[in-house]
Amino acid sequence: MTTIEVNYPEIYVQTTGIIKQLYGPDASFRDGQYEAIEATMTKKRVLVVQRTGWGKSLVYFVCTKLMRQKSKGVTMVVSPLLVLMENQIEAATKMGLKCDVLNSSVKDRREDILDSLEKDELDLILVTPETLFSDDVQKRLKNIKIGLFVIDEAHCISDWGHDFRLEYGNLKAVISSLPDTVPVLATTATANNRVIKDLEKQLGNNVFVSRGSLTRDSLSIQILEMPDKIKRYAWILENINKLPGSGIIYCLTQRDCDYLCDFLVKNGISARAYYSRGTEDGELLNKQIEEEFKNNEIKVIVATIKLGMGYDKGDIAFVIHFQMPSNIVSYYQQIGRAGRNIERAYTFLMFGKEDEDILNYFIGTAFPTEKEATSIMEYISDNDGVKLYQINSALNIRKTRLDKAISFLMHDGFIRKEKTTYFATPKPFFYDREHYDAVTATRIGEMEQMKNLANTKSCYSKFVVECLDDPNSYNCGHCANCLGREILPSEPSFDSLRKAEEYVNGLIIEIEPRKRWVYSDVTESKSIPIPNQKGLCIAKYGDPGYGELVKRDKYGKHQRFCDELIGKSVSLLRPFIEELGITHLTCVPSLRSDIVIDFSKRLAESLGITFTELLQKQSASQQKEMQNSSHQCSNAMRSFSLVEGVDIPEKILLVDDVVDSKWTLTVCGHLLSEGGCLEVYPFALADSSQKEI
Repeated sequence: MTTIEVNYPEIYVQTTGIIKQLYGPDASFRDGQYEAIEATMTKKRVLVVQRTGWGKSLVYFVCTKLMRQKSKGVTMVVSPLLVLMENQIEAATKMGLKCDVLNSSVKDRREDILDSLEKDELDLILVTPETLFSDDVQKRLKNIKIGLFVIDEAHCISDWGHDFRLEYGNLKAVISSLPDTVPVLATTATANNRVIKDLEKQLGNNVFVSRGSLTRDSLSIQILEMPDKIKRYAWILENINKLPGSGIIYCLTQRDCDYLCDFLVKNGISARAYYSRGTEDGELLNKQIEEEFKNNEIKVIVATIKLGMGYDKGDIAFVIHFQMPSNIVSYYQQIGRAGRNIERAYTFLMFGKEDEDILNYFIGTAFPTEKEATSIMEYISDNDGVKLYQINSALNIRKTRLDKAISFLMHDGFIRKEKTTYFATPKPFFYDREHYDAVTATRIGEMEQMKNLANTKSCYSKFVVECLDDPNSYNCGHCANCLGREILPSEPSFDSLRKAEEYVNGLIIEIEPRKRWVYSDVTESKSIPIPNQKGLCIAKYGDPGYGELVKRDKYGKHQRFCDELIGKSVSLLRPFIEELGITHLTCVPSLRSDIVIDFSKRLAESLGITFTELLQKQSASQQKEMQNSSHQCSNAMRSFSLVEGVDIPEKILLVDDVVDSKWTLTVCGHLLSEGGCLEVYPFALADSSQKEI
């Protein structure tokens, strides 16, 4: 440890006393910790950039202790993740601090917590940016005495950072409004020179930067080129029990979390899927999973980046990346979950062509397009107050894209929201194409860095920290490249490959029925009188196995689905139709191709049931051009009708090749029910819907 330069003896004596009281008489600071504490107590603006596990939270816990002894106000910590908050509350309580949280999980106590803050009864409050900028908190903020303002995971402020968040971007306004006497501390483990420069600018003049070595000596890295999911499933199954302790597998999408977790559980591995579930019950489930993982009751959590920043479990023994992260800083952040309080932890990064396709999609959709932003602004400006469903109905923009664009427009001050209604502000609209293009170019360059990491022959650890602009990089000596050998064999056994292939090819995907119409120009938002029954699908579009066959045949030169897809469909559907007594099959018609009707006739013949044409298609826009539910529903309504003069059976199997929004199947099923059918059972070869991070 380097010698500590003490400029304020009183602070040093008080601080060391706190540390020794907590951790014992032999306890001492890690390099840079005391300097960061002293700077926070005296220099007012501090940026701490230190590796994961260094102890950044200790800095503001100790500062809080000192400030409360001097009757200063509450420490307000803005933190992005609920799981991070729970870890920090536990640590702060051990230090004798009276603390609480303000986030979506404490709705029933929210007023009581705000009352306690106004009465200065809390030492520390952890708050999400969304909650901080809510109307009720903003109204009461002027009555809350703030002694220290902390921004945890501060790279979220910078849109040059790997995880920029719009709500975090608003924090610069809070910083600028704070009195000079209130210190501001920003902490992060993942900031390169570009992000640090931006953060210094946002924090104000004379920022003290505490920056240390980023190398994590406890981590051993191996990188695995895996062309498809089947091989990745097989490798994980073969090797996960060879790894000590418990760990995390990171996936890019929720769908991959669900499938991989299910595969592991079915093969005897204790695993749980973890991601943003969007409901109160879902978050309660996540809390339960966190507790099980903390107590080592499960081998592995299969997670999206929701279990990323700041998650603190000291004995995580391994991290596996099922797909390649978008950039080096995300990768460093995620492998940093492992090996905090143990001597050795292992990390494995899988990569292949599919990963690049997913990452390019994320990069390409990070910002609203000029067309999206302009059309939304024009619609809101032309109408005196509009609801979200009205914008959705008026504009053919995907719901997730619409929400993103509105968030950007509100963040930039072009529109405002009163309760559930949006209005244009007097601020002239301007689309900042130059800035968006610059950030996009940076992110493409960062993805290239990840590809270079995957292919480097030099030390993986050294490569990573050099990308983070760490001037103190060195060869770690225990990654696969330094060792000159694989840590674990990269080729799974035939038996593991067989199990993985059987699982992927045996997936049965349910088609959940839509039960309500959406607001559109041809429907009202009300219940569908007789909704479809739950349907079935044999694959995810494009996935290894049957999903690849559907993609190949749908646009192949022969315009015919292969016999293998017929065979798989028959094996799935035969017991289903026999149990339900289904004797007839119809299909979704098309004006552009006969591939679905050909498949349906062959399928009906193989199943021994009757094929009948009950639906007809009118000339209309292609359904794939419709971007949201309102337009998809309207277009489907205009596209189909019943064939006149045919008898409609009481039960029918409704067949299509690919299902996405489910509005085509919903409308066709509704038409059949209006014609007298009592039960419509949808079936599609592949599901192309996306389940986001």
